[in-house]
Formats: sequence, structure tokens, C-alpha cells
Amino acid sequence: MKLLDEIVALSHEFGTRDYVKGGGGNTSYKSSTVLWVKPSGTTLAGMTPPAFVAMDRTAMQRLYSLEIPSDPQAREALVRDTMAAAVAPGSSGRPSVEAPLHELLPGAFVVHTHPALVNGMTCSKRGAETCARLFPEALWIPYIDPGYTLCMDVRRRVLDFSKKQGHAPALLFLENHGVFVTGDTGDQIRAIYRHVMETLCSEYASKGVATTMRVSDPGSAERIDVDRKAIAAAMGTDAALIVHSGAFPVPQGPVSPDHIVYSKSFPYTGALRAGDFQAYQKERGAMPRVIVTSAGVFGVASTPKQADLALELAQDGALVCQLAAAFGGIQYMTDRARLFIENWEVESYRQKQV
Repeated sequence: MKLLDEIVALSHEFGTRDYVKGGGGNTSYKSSTVLWVKPSGTTLAGMTPPAFVAMDRTAMQRLYSLEIPSDPQAREALVRDTMAAAVAPGSSGRPSVEAPLHELLPGAFVVHTHPALVNGMTCSKRGAETCARLFPEALWIPYIDPGYTLCMDVRRRVLDFSKKQGHAPALLFLENHGVFVTGDTGDQIRAIYRHVMETLCSEYASKGVATTMRVSDPGSAERIDVDRKAIAAAMGTDAALIVHSGAFPVPQGPVSPDHIVYSKSFPYTGALRAGDFQAYQKERGAMPRVIVTSAGVFGVASTPKQADLALELAQDGALVCQLAAAFGGIQYMTDRARLFIENWEVESYRQKQV
């Protein structure tokens, strides 16, 4: 199908490291009856036409009128089951948790990404007022838990925006999350993204904020090896794979859901002893993925891909913090928001697909 070829092309264009990390971001195309959406846990760069999950739009829209349980786990289970029931016969894969949000946006195409250049604004203390100044045509969404809650909040705001403006928004910024762009052609999507990125780059330049982050040269090989061995001995299988980078200012809290998923909410900066790692685990609920020592920064995990992503997202978070200085500084996620992501089954599923 030609239009699926176009959403594949968009997925590849916006599936680079400038826009997403790991399995982050999602894309979709919709006809009058079917929504084709990226599956959870896959990468935009790897999408092909058969990989998209086909969903019955009428069945999807039942989500908007469900009687939702107050218990968060029961709510998410009901939503997950309803979405699974909407998957068209012959289609496979678990649809992105943001599929209902794609369904409610008006354009035929939707491309959702998490660029550091954008998150420098969305994760900043003055994000909302900056958005209103730089992008008056956009809809700003204050932070709300991903999934059904976010979808219903965005639906309400989109309807309100449409009533006031006479048209639905094509550009949405989500606080501590990223950006959604919708349009009826791929070129419309590209033009909006180009406008967003050029506007933000100009703003950073005017504030004297660099859009690249400097990583210091690696320390001595001997020092790195000593710390690597100490981490492996203290953490065991939790650090079966260890990758290293020169020093950079690692974020001291959760920047966005993607950063929590791949790098955890907080880095480890203590002594490289088993007891100290266990104390961290008791306090934070999990072993660290990012460790900072005098030798630099280590990404650790049980698989090579997870270790690489831990370090990559830590670097991305550091760049977001650097960019946020243009807009009043970084605004970390609240403990309540952090805990929701850390305990959300959807993100656990996505992480396991890496």
C-alpha cells in the first residue's frame, strides 16, 4: 500500500538518534476505517509496511466511552485488553500504548518523537511560556501519566482547542515527554518538524546555549579497568555488560519517561562495593543502569543493547539539561510521576523487547 510506504519513509527519517533513542517514538497512518500504528518495543528505523499493527478505528473509539476503574492497574489492564481486541484479524504485534492518541489526532499521518532539541524546552521550568511565545499555533500539554489518562486529557484539550481556534492542532508539545506532529501528507509533517527544529536552534543560539554536549576524554585505561572490574564484582549479573564514556554532567533525576525506562531515574555515584549497590537498590527499587566514577560514566545492564542504551540515554538527558538552561533550567519529573513509570507494565514490556 503506497501510503504505508510513506509512513515507513517518515518512520525512517524521524527514527534517527536526533529524534528518538531505543524504541522511543511512534508513527501511524489512518484511513477512514483502519489505523496502522507502530508496535510497542520496536524501533522507528526498523519499520516495514507489514510491521505496522492494523487496528479497527471503530473498536478503538470505544476507549473514549469506557467506564474506567479507579485503580490504575485495573484501568491499564482494561485499556490494554480493549486495544488488543481492536487489532484487525491477520495483524500481529502489540500496538503502541499511544495508539488511542494517534486515533484522536485529525491528520492521516502522525509522527511522535523525543528530540533533545525539543525536550530542552518541554523539560524546562519555563516550557509552557516558551511554547506560547515560539509556537503560538501549538497545543501545550502539561505532564500527565502516559497511556489512557494522557489520551483522554489530550482528547479534551484538542476538542477545546478546536472549538476556540476553528481547527484542530497540528503540533502538540507534551511536558517532560516530546512532540506530536499530525498532517494529511508526509510533506506537511516534514515542514512542521523543520519549523520546530529551526526555531528552537535559533533560540538556543540567541541564548548562547550549545546544541551539542561535550564529553571529556576517557580517563586512563588502567583506572577504567579497575572500576569496571569493581562494578562487575559488586553487581554480578546486573552488570554482565559494561560500557564506558568520558565524563559528562549526568542528570541527577528523571528527565522523561524514556530516560527512566532505559537509564533509570537516578545515577549511582557511591563506592563500588556490593553493600553500597544493595543499599541503592533498596532505596530506589532497582539496581542502577548508570554509574559515575572518577574514571567517567559507565552504562551497565544484563545485555549489550541495554547497557548501550543506558549510556546513550544518560548522555541525551545531559544534553536536555544543558539545553533547558535556555528556558530557566531543567524541571525533573515528580516522584509521583516517576513511580508510575517505574511500575508501569507497559514500560516493563517495552524494555524487555530491547
